[in-house]
Amino acid sequence: MSTVVKMAIVGGLMAAIGTVVVLKNGGTSTCCPPAIYPPGGAGLHDEHEEPVQAAPSPSGLPRLVEFGSTTCIPCQMMKPILEELTSEYDGRLEVKFVDVHREPEKVEHFKIRVIPTQVFLDADGSELFRHEGFFPKEDILATWAQLGFDFVQQ
Repeated sequence: MSTVVKMAIVGGLMAAIGTVVVLKNGGTSTCCPPAIYPPGGAGLHDEHEEPVQAAPSPSGLPRLVEFGSTTCIPCQMMKPILEELTSEYDGRLEVKFVDVHREPEKVEHFKIRVIPTQVFLDADGSELFRHEGFFPKEDILATWAQLGFDFVQQ
């Protein structure tokens, strides 16, 4: 067997093991923290923390903003889900990806503690909900429905 084939097999096994570890941890990865932690490490999960206010959506649509990185395994697992939501709900839901290494000011503003983190915003920019870790598409849509948004596919 050639060296290239052996390297490919080892790389595939490493990726599979990493994925299993991430899924066993509920879809979060401590190996991929955001570039900047908020002061005091507090986040929305602190019951005394106020939800974040963002700028109103220029499109007038509710937004799903994912904070992640191109090198984070759970973030890579979220990429096809975000792409599906973008294409299937175009004109009804705005989906954004924020690379935590390229936009650290947004990490600080949104008090991101771990990636991936999905932040649900209404059209006015008010934070409605957030989730840390891998988040299946069905659960994202169920969360929007619980928040009073029904994105019927066209």
